[in-house]
Amino acid sequence: MNHVKIPQDRVGALIGAGGETLREIEERAEVRLDVDSENGAVQVESVGDPVTGLKGPEIVRAIGRGFAPEDAMELLEDDVMLFDLIDIDAAARNKKDLQRKKGRLIGEGGRTRQIMEELSGANVVIYGSTMGVIGRPEQVSMVREAAEMLLEGAPHGAAYSFLERKHNEQKRDDLSYHRFPGGESA
Repeated sequence: MNHVKIPQDRVGALIGAGGETLREIEERAEVRLDVDSENGAVQVESVGDPVTGLKGPEIVRAIGRGFAPEDAMELLEDDVMLFDLIDIDAAARNKKDLQRKKGRLIGEGGRTRQIMEELSGANVVIYGSTMGVIGRPEQVSMVREAAEMLLEGAPHGAAYSFLERKHNEQKRDDLSYHRFPGGESA
C-alpha cells in the first residue's frame, strides 16, 4: 500500500464527475484508491498485476501536480513512461524569485512550456512550485535539462537551441533505427 498526498484543489480532478476518473484509474492501473477529500491523502493499494499497480501512485501524484487525468494515464501506455518532478522552489531564493523563475519556464502566453512539449514530445505542466513532465526517458531528460538551463538564467534562445538540437538528434536516430537492412545502395 502506498500513500500519496495531493493538494486539496486537485482532489476533484482525481475523482472526476460522479467518480468516473477514480474508477477508470482503479480499473486500468489495477489498484484500489481510498481518497480522503478533507486533506488530500490518497491510499493506493495494488489489487491486480503488481507491475501495473506500481504506476497507480505515479498517476495519482501526476494528477495532484496539475496533469489532466487523461495525460497522467499515459504512464500506463508503456513500461518506460516516466513522471518527473522539477522543484522550482529549490532553485529560487525567495517568493519573488520563485515567480520570476516560474515565468521563465512558462514563457509569454505559455510559449516556452509549449516549445518544450513540441520539441521533446513530453507533456509538461507547471503547477504551484513544481514543473511536472510525463514522457519517455529521453524526452523527460530533454525537458529537465532545458528547464535547468532556464532556472540557472540561460537565455531562452539557448534553451530552445538545445531542445531543437536534441529533437533533430532524436529524429535522426529514429530514422536510422527504421532503415531497412540489406537494401541496395546507389
